[in-house]
Amino acid sequence: MNDPEFTPHEPEQDLFPAPELALPLATEFTDEPTELFQSWSQPEPVAPMRIPHLGHLALLAAFLIFGVVCMMVAMMIALHFHFDGVSSLDQIKTNIHYLLGSEAVLYLVTFSLSFFIFPLFWNKSFFEGIHWRGKTALRLYWQLPAIALGCIALAAIDDKFLPGPSKAPIEDIFRSPGAAWLMFGFGVTLAPFFEEIGFRGFLLPSLATAWDWTIEKSTGKPAPPLDENGHPQWSIFATVIASIATSLPFALMHAEQTAWSLGPFLLLFVVSLILCAVRVRTRSLAASTLVHSCYNFLIFSTALISTDGFRHLDKM
Repeated sequence: MNDPEFTPHEPEQDLFPAPELALPLATEFTDEPTELFQSWSQPEPVAPMRIPHLGHLALLAAFLIFGVVCMMVAMMIALHFHFDGVSSLDQIKTNIHYLLGSEAVLYLVTFSLSFFIFPLFWNKSFFEGIHWRGKTALRLYWQLPAIALGCIALAAIDDKFLPGPSKAPIEDIFRSPGAAWLMFGFGVTLAPFFEEIGFRGFLLPSLATAWDWTIEKSTGKPAPPLDENGHPQWSIFATVIASIATSLPFALMHAEQTAWSLGPFLLLFVVSLILCAVRVRTRSLAASTLVHSCYNFLIFSTALISTDGFRHLDKM
């Protein structure tokens, strides 16, 4: 290496250099996808799943029909064995144990089927699917009873200008031994709970969603996203239409108890509209259930006080 004739050479040049590739780097493919591949990489937007909808309402109706069948079977078995001394269908009409017992069977069968089957379609729990949101009702613990108190004021005004019949069928039920107290307990617990699930938990949202879905399909307008709690965002018009359509059957369901009198029917219709407003405004089914329960509690408490502990029912 000490040879004086040795001189370092320049690095050998490639006699046949490879041509430069004109293809972009991999990062260029990912950062700026071509229009050809962009159509494959961007999936079609999926509309939010608004539940419950009309399909779920139809399934609830099927559960309700099955509950009616179970209720009739239970009633026939009780009648066969002369439960509570009842031996004819006419006696059932005024027997509080048969009336409340059959209604409880109907509610419990329908609720049990709903509780276990609907989560299979929703991929969420039953109470989450119907937007129960009990914490919201607890947070409004003083406002919701105040709304119920306002409904009682409406009831007093309604009774002043449109009084009910002098003798309603429900009064005959109250006169049976212990009936008033059983009605009291049932009316502030099971009745508002199951009625709110049916009317404000399924019927109201199904009708509101169906209305908005129809408008969206006819106009090509995209469905609005769900809110932060997964609750559908309905239009005002859909809410109004659905509330009216929900309140009519709600009032009709109780109309027979007051001999189809106009005054009590209008009162129930307006109270139902208020319950719908609470359900929509708070986005909580628990909130409307609490108002419903408080309203029934105040109604029965007023009757309790005015009849001296249900001992003088002629004062009702």
